[in-house]
Amino acid sequence: MTTQGAAILVEELSFGYDPGATLFMDHLSLRIPRQCVCAILGPNGSGKTTMMNLFLGLLKPRSGEVFMGGVASGKLSRLKRNCLVGLVPQEESVPFALSILEYVLLGRAPHLGIFQQPDREDTALALNALEQVGIVELKDRAVPSLSGGERQLAMVARVLVQECSIMLMDEPTSHLDLANTKRILSLIRLLRQVGKTVVFTTHDPNAAAAVADHIVLLRQGSVLRQGDLRSVLTAENLRDTYGVEVDVMTIQDRPRVIIN
Repeated sequence: MTTQGAAILVEELSFGYDPGATLFMDHLSLRIPRQCVCAILGPNGSGKTTMMNLFLGLLKPRSGEVFMGGVASGKLSRLKRNCLVGLVPQEESVPFALSILEYVLLGRAPHLGIFQQPDREDTALALNALEQVGIVELKDRAVPSLSGGERQLAMVARVLVQECSIMLMDEPTSHLDLANTKRILSLIRLLRQVGKTVVFTTHDPNAAAAVADHIVLLRQGSVLRQGDLRSVLTAENLRDTYGVEVDVMTIQDRPRVIIN
C-alpha cells in the first residue's frame, strides 16, 4: 500500500506482548485516509487499545511498519510525533492538583521552548477548547476533583490545544452521559470539517455509525473488514465481529444497529 493520501498506514505488522510468545497480531495491514473520521470497532480484548499504542510508538512491532502522516513511526522524534499526533486516553493519571486550565495548557508543550511558559495566546486557545467541550466554567477546579465524565472532557480539551493533524481517541464516550456523548460526537464532526483526521476506538457500533465515514472492524487482533461506513457496517460483518445477531437499519441517512 502507498502512503499517499493516508493519515495512518500499517503494513504487514506483527506484534506479540512477550518475546517468543504467540503473536497477537500477525501480518496486519490497514489504511486510514487523511481528513476522515475513522472508528476502530470491536469487542473488549480485540486489540483496539493495542492498536492505538502501536500508532503512538508506545509498543514496538516484531515486524512490519507503521506510517504516521507518511513518515515511518520509528523515524519520528518525540517532538515531531507530539506535533503530529494527539491522544485522548481512556484514563490518565494526573499526579499534581493542577487546575483544569493548567492541565489543558499542558497540551501546548510541543509548541513551547524548554523554558518557555504559556502566554496569553496559549491561554486563549485553552479557554476556547474548554468552551468547545462545555466545561469552561470549571477552569479553576482541581483535576482530581472532577467526575469521570468531566475528566474525559478535560482530556479532549488538552488534545485540542495541541493543534495536531491526527487525533486519536481511545473510547472517548465511555464515561459520558447522553448529553456529553452528543457534545463529543458533534466535536468530532467539527474536527473533520476543519481538516483533522480523527481515529477513535469504541465497542459501540452506534457511536461509530453516528460520526464515522471509515470503519475498521477488529476481532482477536485481526482486521476483519475495513472501508467506508456503509460497506463495512453491515449486519453480517457485525455478527462476525461480535458473535451476536443484529439488524442494521437506516435512520436519518445513517446506519443504526439493533441487537436482536
